[in-house]
Amino acid sequence: MSSAQIEIQLIASLAAIACAIPGTFLVLRKMAMISDAISHSILPGIVIGFFITHDLNSPLLILLAAATGIITVILVEYIQKTGLVKEDTAIGLVFPALFSIGVILIAKNANDVHLDVDAVLLGELAFAPFDRFIISDIDLGPKSLWVIGSILIVTIGLLFAFFKELKVSTFDAGLAASLGFSPAIMHYGLMSIASVTTVGAFDAVGAILVVALMIAPAATAYLLTNNLKRMLLYAIGFGVFCAISGYWVAHWLDASIAGSITTMLGIIFLLVYLFAPNKGIIAVLYREKQQRTEVSLLTFLLHLKNHNEEEERHVNHLNEHINWQKVRSKTVLELALKNNMIVVDNNIVSLTEKGNDFTSQAIDYIITNEDAEIEHMKDDFFLFRG
Repeated sequence: MSSAQIEIQLIASLAAIACAIPGTFLVLRKMAMISDAISHSILPGIVIGFFITHDLNSPLLILLAAATGIITVILVEYIQKTGLVKEDTAIGLVFPALFSIGVILIAKNANDVHLDVDAVLLGELAFAPFDRFIISDIDLGPKSLWVIGSILIVTIGLLFAFFKELKVSTFDAGLAASLGFSPAIMHYGLMSIASVTTVGAFDAVGAILVVALMIAPAATAYLLTNNLKRMLLYAIGFGVFCAISGYWVAHWLDASIAGSITTMLGIIFLLVYLFAPNKGIIAVLYREKQQRTEVSLLTFLLHLKNHNEEEERHVNHLNEHINWQKVRSKTVLELALKNNMIVVDNNIVSLTEKGNDFTSQAIDYIITNEDAEIEHMKDDFFLFRG
């Protein structure tokens, strides 16, 4: 493996970590699409900075781009607060306008430099090792590596310094205000970090991969845990894994590195979306099926509780009386037997003492509680656990 390959993977990994941290809070704040708005709307800031300095490496580009990102957030929130449109509509109004301004400025005044539309949208990690950071004839590595690394160090420092404030303001802005934290400062601070991170990764990976790295790992982690610290670690892990694996997929297919990394992010998210233990589609469908069975069981027990006549409790009459299919009736009957709720004698079904006690409590609970949830009763009676 060549040094260029190592540098590309290192840049991609650092960009993934730097994007995952603010991305986690954006996902939790339900502001995922604001990253897309920022990644596109910073273009006029970069172009204006270049026109002023005529140097693509000037720090002024980062400052103006970050300022443009903040302006984007302010405009989106201002339009949203009018109450005339929702946040997604406000985003759809603001960032295309700002991005178009940047494209027009490029088309009219900067056609002879490499800051073109394709580079802006797609980025190309393969070229990052060629832009070196050299001081006194000493090669210190790719400039992108130093830029993203510096931003990452600052981001991690701010995360440790303000983790508690970010956590409280993210989940309960009212509580944050009552504790003396300013939700507005936390909000715009987060947006500033997201903007600066976007700018730092912009030249190396492009706008599309910036959005993917900022949202996809965080969204994937969100499906696996409700713990903020774990979510941050999972998001970072997913981002780094997809950055490295995406590079080798691109190497194998001779394809775009940014496109391959984004594809890997999509594949990982899809797998977790389907198979996550608690929030995955398969787990949700299984849980809903179990809940339907449990409701049927409760209906069955209530039927037995309300009828003493043997003909009403005969196995062969249950399908007809409760209007269930045979497969469903068999499933409910087996579940009731497994949980020692009923006994069957000469095909006559009767409640056990446990079943009678549970059913009586369930009736009282349903009558006195609107939500009719019996989860704590299921725990008390050790029901439906296998």
